[in-house]
Formats: sequence, C-alpha cells, structure tokens
Amino acid sequence: MGADPIGQLSIDGTLALLISDLISFPSQLNHSQTERGTDNSMQASGPGDRWVQVGRRLWAIATGDTTEYIIKRIFQALVTLLLASALCFAIVDLAPGSYLDTIAQNPRISAKTLAEYTTRFGLDRPPIEQYWRWLSQVVTEGNFGTSFAYQRSVVSLLLERIPATLYMALLSLVATWAIGIPLGILAAVNQNRWVDRILQVVSYLGQGFPSFITALLLLFVAQNLSPLLPVGGMTSLNFSELSPIEKVLDIGWHSILPTIALSITGFAGLQRLMRGQVLDVLRQDYIRTARAKGLPENRVIYVHALRNAINPMITLLGFEFASLLGGAFITEFFFNWPGLGRLILQAVQVQDLYLTMASLMMGAVMLIVGNLLADLLLKFVDPRIDLKSME
Repeated sequence: MGADPIGQLSIDGTLALLISDLISFPSQLNHSQTERGTDNSMQASGPGDRWVQVGRRLWAIATGDTTEYIIKRIFQALVTLLLASALCFAIVDLAPGSYLDTIAQNPRISAKTLAEYTTRFGLDRPPIEQYWRWLSQVVTEGNFGTSFAYQRSVVSLLLERIPATLYMALLSLVATWAIGIPLGILAAVNQNRWVDRILQVVSYLGQGFPSFITALLLLFVAQNLSPLLPVGGMTSLNFSELSPIEKVLDIGWHSILPTIALSITGFAGLQRLMRGQVLDVLRQDYIRTARAKGLPENRVIYVHALRNAINPMITLLGFEFASLLGGAFITEFFFNWPGLGRLILQAVQVQDLYLTMASLMMGAVMLIVGNLLADLLLKFVDPRIDLKSME
C-alpha cells in the first residue's frame, strides 16, 4: 500500500514549523521580553537594563557567525605560527657564531665540556633536524627546550618573567587609552582653540621623544627627587617585611616611572588619531541632524559621534598589545624591571637558541591574539560589522 502524499506533506510541514520555532526561540524570547519591559522601561531604566542588553549582544555574537570566524582564525594562526617558527629558526641559525663560540672564550671551559654541550643540545646535527626535533617537542610535549645560559627549562624561565611584563604592559595600555581618548575628544571639540593647540604641541613632543630618551629623562628626575620616586626595580629592599596592602602599594609606587615611559609615545599618537576621527565624524550629516533636533551637545558627541569614531581605534588595539612587548624591552632595561625584556635581550646577546625562539614565538602569538581580540571587540561595539568581510 503506497504512502499518503498529503499526510506525508503535513508531517513534513509540521516538522519544518517545529524546527523553525526552535531556531527562532531566542529571538522570540528577546522580543517578548522587550515587549513586556516596554511599559516599565519608560519608568525605570538602570544598570540592570544595560547588563541585559550586554548579555543579549554577547548571545548574538556567540550564536552568529563569530564562532565560525574564530575557528577559521585559529587554523590560520596555526599555519602562521608554523611558518613564523621556521623563518625565525632559519634567521637565528644563519646568524654568525653560536652560544658555544661565546663560552669558548672562557679559559675555564675545556674542549671536553664544549663537546658535551654540543651533543647535549643537538648542535652537531643539521639545522633541519634541529628544527624538526624542537618543533616535535613543542607540539607533543609543550617543551620549548632548555636554555643554554641558564641550564633550565625555557618555559619555567618565561613563566617567571611573564607576570611582571604583562602587568606593566596592561597598566601602560590602560593609561594610554584612559589619557589619549579623552584628550583626543577634548581637542576635537575645541578645534583651533588654545586647548587644541596646547594638546597638539604635547602630542608632537610625546611622539618626538623615543622611549629610551624618555626613560633616561625620568631616571634623571627620579635621582633628583629621591626618595620620593624609586630609581629602579619592581620592589623595595624590605618588600618581604611589608604587609599585603603595603606590598601592593610598593609595586604600584615602583610602576609609576616605567608606566609613564612606556605610555607617553602611545598616548600622544592615540590622541592625534582620536582627534582626527572625531572631527571627521562631527562633519557627517547625521550629526547635523541630531543637533537640528535639539539633542544635548554631550549626547551628540559622546553617544552618536564617539560610537562611530572609536571603531578605527579598536582596530589599533591589537597592534598596540603586541608592540608593548617591544617597548617593554627598553623600559625594563633602563628601570631594572624583572620582566621578559631583559631576559630576551640577554638571550639574543649570548645566542641562546631555544630561549630566543620561544620569545619570538610568544611575540607572534601576542600579535595574533591581539588582532583577534580587536576584531571581536569591534564586533561587540558595532554589531552591524560582518566578520566575514574582515577575513
């Protein structure tokens, strides 16, 4: 007996409607919640409503094309890291000399010891075999090798120094944006006035001084104002005797000068870029329309103009996050900060192969992660952006 086509059609239609309802359930839920809260929102609109909006936006990002975009970026990052590791290994290997040539100048190091080091670190093998052996250890064991100079695991050395560098880098990033964005808006609102001209001079001076010149000037100031400002280091000599609150204050006290040295160039450039973006947005037609409708000037600037002017700045966030590691090298060297900068600089000077490779790979990872976070933050700020167009 044949199947009833009309009955089969009704079953298929019912299943299609059921699947459609399940797919559209989150949006229907949000719509119904919006309708229920319309009457109350006219009377009460507070931080709770804002958190609900943030949650809905995060849900839309997580269930949209963002997951697919992240997966694609992860695969692209793996290929990029593989190519970057091969290129970095080739550059380090092609550099004249090696770590053994450095320690061979020490008369206390015998030829037998040099031969043991050569065999132990695999330096007697061809470069391709050395790279493959290092890459296999990284992928299978997460082992980046042993430092020639410190005779310790590279991972343990990096983990000891990463917190200090990340602390200073993030503190500098927050200070740069907290100062550069407001000053850029202030300069744009007061275009061609004395405030704008003073801020332009400050930005030119900030960008004109390299980081090492700024660090030297701050050290000179610290020496003249001692003991008001620490000359160097991350902690005081009696750090172990301090209470937990005093330890936090002591670290913050020692962070003042390194943060200033690392932030001056960044906030000066960010201020000029923000000023240009705000001025460009303020000339748009919808800003004139908002002003013609009688909206308050603060709402026009900080709601309508700032929302569109901040997008290009967010794109720069990923590059700034990666570039802070390079700036930290100079700052840590001058201020005797116990971070990655001094460690990596010493590794390059003595040609510590595996420590240098790990540091270069870490810089590549920071660049990739910074760009990915910038894209996701840009999507969160402006949901209209299509991530597929950014691939």
